[in-house]
Amino acid sequence: MATHGLPTWPWTDQEAETLPLAEAVLLEAVRRWAEAARRGRPGLPELRLPLIAEGAGTAAGPLDAALRLMPAGLVIGGVLESRLRGDEPALLLAFALAQRAPRREAVAALLRLMPPGPACAAILPAVALGLAFRRGGLLLRRPLR
Repeated sequence: MATHGLPTWPWTDQEAETLPLAEAVLLEAVRRWAEAARRGRPGLPELRLPLIAEGAGTAAGPLDAALRLMPAGLVIGGVLESRLRGDEPALLLAFALAQRAPRREAVAALLRLMPPGPACAAILPAVALGLAFRRGGLLLRRPLR
């Protein structure tokens, strides 16, 4: 499946505090998970707080499952970093596509981050994350308009 032509949209070099609520919550949860992983701790307990605070606590399990499938070299910033960096824009895009676009586009976005096997495995928890966000009233921005 071709992955060229997909935008890194629109969060490249974005200030984290200017993100819409859904993306900000997701970014904080991902960064908490990544920091825990760098310290050798489980990420699931760390990522729950921002999700629970915004009524999307049921997204914790699917997000943890999707992140555990990501390659070790994924570049995720620290919780206190002011700008998005590394693979964060592409990760936000992949989760937004999983929530709001055809699955093939979400898989294509995941293929930018990981090999085909893990990308196909990650689509199920990514879709479950999108559903949990939707039930909590959090809609990620529609990436392809």
